[in-house]
Amino acid sequence: MTKHKPKTVRELALYLIEQVHQQQAYSPLVLNQAIEANRLEGRDSALLTQLVYGVLQRELTLDFYLKSFLKPKQKLDDWVRYLLFLSLYQMVFLDRIPSHAIVSEAVNIAKKRGHQGISGFVNGVLRNVLRKGVPSFEKLPFEERLSIEYSHPVWLVKRWLAQYGVETTEKTLAANNEPPSVTARVNPLKTSKQEVMAELERDGFEVTEGELTPDAIVIKKGKLIGHRLFLEGFVSIQDESSMLVARALDVASGMEVLDTCAGPGGKTTHLAELMEDQGKIIALDLHIHKTALIEDQANRLGIHSIETRALDARKVQSAFSPQTFDRLLIDAPCTGFGVIRRKPEIKYTKSEKDIYSLSGIQAAILESCADLLKPGGKLVYSTCTIDHEENRNQIQAFLANHPDYKLDHTLKERLSLPKELDLIEREDGVIQILPSDFDTDGFFISCLVREGK
Repeated sequence: MTKHKPKTVRELALYLIEQVHQQQAYSPLVLNQAIEANRLEGRDSALLTQLVYGVLQRELTLDFYLKSFLKPKQKLDDWVRYLLFLSLYQMVFLDRIPSHAIVSEAVNIAKKRGHQGISGFVNGVLRNVLRKGVPSFEKLPFEERLSIEYSHPVWLVKRWLAQYGVETTEKTLAANNEPPSVTARVNPLKTSKQEVMAELERDGFEVTEGELTPDAIVIKKGKLIGHRLFLEGFVSIQDESSMLVARALDVASGMEVLDTCAGPGGKTTHLAELMEDQGKIIALDLHIHKTALIEDQANRLGIHSIETRALDARKVQSAFSPQTFDRLLIDAPCTGFGVIRRKPEIKYTKSEKDIYSLSGIQAAILESCADLLKPGGKLVYSTCTIDHEENRNQIQAFLANHPDYKLDHTLKERLSLPKELDLIEREDGVIQILPSDFDTDGFFISCLVREGK
């Protein structure tokens, strides 16, 4: 890691890319912290965001390009490789930055970070790229071409091809490299969507209504985090497909609800809003720091119906009696492959083994919670991933082992999803949203009803 304090946007971008890789840092978090700490605004903030996300999103592509300009098996220090990635990204994917400026900045950074030999090497590689151009990947075998073109590991491409077919997979791969939308959930306990949109527009924001849920607004222009409406709890930042989860649970005022994997609290507080803050929501998370985040969210929004507990969701039977709750939410820990556009690094850090490891945890949580729901109650199982092993297969196995549970065939009608979205692969009681469907995160949502009296 660099000992030099970054002074330019590109130096800072390099530093953040190193943090993500070497410290397993969460890219949106380190990016937002850097923007705040360096008081970046406007063009500089936008450029830093574009550079960090761009390099992380396109690493396999950039590595393919770079290899053709290196000697076989040539080893580079990590920071030199990332510096070349950063420069290649600007050359290939951005068209407003002059090539000579990209090379000059990279050489200056190399001089600061290394020695004369390294700066000369960086200069030579980049000028060679300008002379020869980057190589084509069009003649690669099909699966490898998709992997390199869209910068997703081959094993993941193969899984999605098997599960979704060529057209849907390619659309999903492309969508994962697009910048995510910024959406907000309006708090009906304090205001209305019309009032929020009117105030934001007066303050120079560009906003539109969400497409999937009545709770959502889409921020086309403007920074919501520091705005009064966010600070005073009139809105929460949440992806629109994620907002469907609380609505899928079909809650009402006065109910007792268990949210088993609740941190950091976005869906928990949404449930409380839909319940008009009347009733009781017990919000669990394995980690105390995440239960603290839930409490912070509730306090900001003016919500009082949430009680938090630090508890492993696989051990809920030790804390609650059978048939205690009207509603159960299991927003299960997962690989997160539906939110790659927000966390591009997970493409490279997750493995196929993680899918099966997490599916075991998911099954254990479902099994532990099964008897806590009252007859006639509803259970929503959701994930922010798109792999069948963690989603459809999980629910099919649970239903096979629990004949008292059935899919809720009213789910599709209750959510009132736009009719033109019927192209989504889904059945009654189950919805799989892909990142390419509505420009939202990928989400799986299923609703089950427990039968009996």
